[in-house]
Amino acid sequence: MYPLDYIEPVFRPPSEWKSLILQVTNGCSWNRCTFCSMYTDEQKKFRPKKIELIEQEIITIAQSGLPTSRVFLADGDAMMLPFKRLKQILVLIKQHLPQVTRVSSYCLPRNLSNKTVDELSELQSLGLKLLYVGCESGDDEVLTLIDKGETYQSSVIALNKIKQAGMKSSVMILNGLGGPELSEQHALNSARLMNETQPDYLSTLVVSFPFGEQRFADNFTKQHYQPFRQLTQPELFHEMEMLLETLELNKTIFRSDHASNYLVLKGILGKDKQTLLQKVKAAQRQPGSIALRQEWQRGL
Repeated sequence: MYPLDYIEPVFRPPSEWKSLILQVTNGCSWNRCTFCSMYTDEQKKFRPKKIELIEQEIITIAQSGLPTSRVFLADGDAMMLPFKRLKQILVLIKQHLPQVTRVSSYCLPRNLSNKTVDELSELQSLGLKLLYVGCESGDDEVLTLIDKGETYQSSVIALNKIKQAGMKSSVMILNGLGGPELSEQHALNSARLMNETQPDYLSTLVVSFPFGEQRFADNFTKQHYQPFRQLTQPELFHEMEMLLETLELNKTIFRSDHASNYLVLKGILGKDKQTLLQKVKAAQRQPGSIALRQEWQRGL
């Protein structure tokens, strides 16, 4: 355990479980996505942390002697910080923790609208190697319904900037986000977004609502859609089949193994596309032939 005072709750990608979580902002500056309740607690109101406090925390870690090879910049919106502040933070990490080989962060596409490729390249040279981009969907209709504040095109621009800067991108798509009514266009346009941008990593999670779905479902009703309902297990598998069938990726590491998923899928796309498709089809058409997570095993 690192000797730092965090404003809880703190979230991080599953693959960052060994990383130092450096909280350089609190909460999320957008915080309007209707599917997300991560930063809704009173103490999670968005604010950047003062650079003096960040420096002191980095020094504390350096003096602790704890092994630190990777750093994750929290909370959910660290990349909204201006280029100069991000550069300051990365220089401090390099100065006090020279053994760190990779810094990463969550990233909303809008975070990069005021940052040039040259600026991102400089951040990359200072250690910022990987950005986790929650695209959620490639369908503009779905993105509007969930109040994401992004579009297909804004995601394309951000992901291409990341690639041009020499960084890696890890993209998340949420299965079931459009309900039954928008399932097909959600799957097909999400695949189209991935095909156009060729991310280094792609993961899928199943949309879930541990604190209730009313806030999310209300937008469907207000916009005169059918009342929202979560996809059944067979419907989720069918949506995944449509996504995989449409994906044309060259060398993307694919993971659908988050605890929210019934069916665990891992592979490299496109090398393993047919193998993954066969597994999804077997889960749909030969119940019992594929091991699935039980409801009690699923969660966030």
